[in-house]
Amino acid sequence: MTMPRQFSLAYLTIPGIDPVRQIEIAKQAGYDYVSLRTIPMGQQGEPQVHLETDPELARAVEKALKDHDMKLFDIELLRIREDLPTDYRAAFEKGAQLGATQILTSVWTKDYSLAVDRYGAFCEQAAEFGMTLNLEFPIVSEVTSLQTAMEIQDKIGAPNLKILMDMIYVYKTGLTPEMIQAVDPSRFGVIHLCDWPKDMAGRELVEVVREGRVYCGEGVVDLKGILKVLPENVCSIELPNTKEIEARGAAGHAARCLETAKAYFAANGL
Repeated sequence: MTMPRQFSLAYLTIPGIDPVRQIEIAKQAGYDYVSLRTIPMGQQGEPQVHLETDPELARAVEKALKDHDMKLFDIELLRIREDLPTDYRAAFEKGAQLGATQILTSVWTKDYSLAVDRYGAFCEQAAEFGMTLNLEFPIVSEVTSLQTAMEIQDKIGAPNLKILMDMIYVYKTGLTPEMIQAVDPSRFGVIHLCDWPKDMAGRELVEVVREGRVYCGEGVVDLKGILKVLPENVCSIELPNTKEIEARGAAGHAARCLETAKAYFAANGL
């Protein structure tokens, strides 16, 4: 008998929540893991969580994970960009101490050689703590295709660099299950679970990416076809939806994300 799929609550699903509260919400909703933003992006209205320099908050997060019997799956978001740090060992170490094994990353520079150099260094740093980098190809970033992500992966040649497969970016870049099946499954890491809305009338692409994704099975993505050909890795539900949060509250939206995902998996033999 195969193990049931495990799910994590991604930071962006209920953005702006402090990590202790996010852990509580993940537990109440029934998630297996939580995914925290401990490498903040400096965005307005977002908690600036630097656990490596805030021992009090680090202790509170550690206590919350223990008290709620919740596991930390990944930390985010490591961005590759000219003006950002070149050493994240302190953040990696703190994440590893709390149980995280995965780090989410994306590229925000047009300088391809810089991206390759940085990934090489970050993979070495992460390896010190037994952690794996996951390279995402968001359509709003500078690496926007599976092909380019694989080229970077090949150049680095590190066993701890995987490719993150977000369902909406798989859909928006035209990847089919057959194309994914042709790729060595060991290349893939974290899976981001969400769906793309059926009705895009009058909506901006970036707005949907950041605050308008829809529950599994309620959109146009062939989730069944894609998930059938990907490894049965942990699915981190990254499903920002401002309207649903306003209607249900953060906890209600997080719970609904998991309910719809589990129902979709059950109905489709996943």
